[in-house]
Amino acid sequence: MATHHAAENEVVDLETWANDIPTEKSKVIARLDEMEIARIVLNAGEVFPEHQVTGPVTVHCIKGETDFTSMGITQTLSPGQMLYLKPNQPHSLQAVSDSVLVLTIIFKR
Repeated sequence: MATHHAAENEVVDLETWANDIPTEKSKVIARLDEMEIARIVLNAGEVFPEHQVTGPVTVHCIKGETDFTSMGITQTLSPGQMLYLKPNQPHSLQAVSDSVLVLTIIFKR
């Protein structure tokens, strides 16, 4: 079965998006040639290891708290907060508490 992505102009409930996946709650919301938007769920203590992407990235905290490390600095993202990174900037995340984040990646051509 193909993964459902949001349609243009579809309202997405970030609290429940991906509830159709029994064990994993992280899921791409929309994928276009120019960008990707994903709902990322991290359980308390879970680590998303250091990585980087070729385009600019935004990370928006919807629920919980997550430590975000980049450029040698660790900052805690709380609900309603977001940050962005320039392309190719290594970063990692570790959930302080159960967290829901929205990740947007802009792909460079």
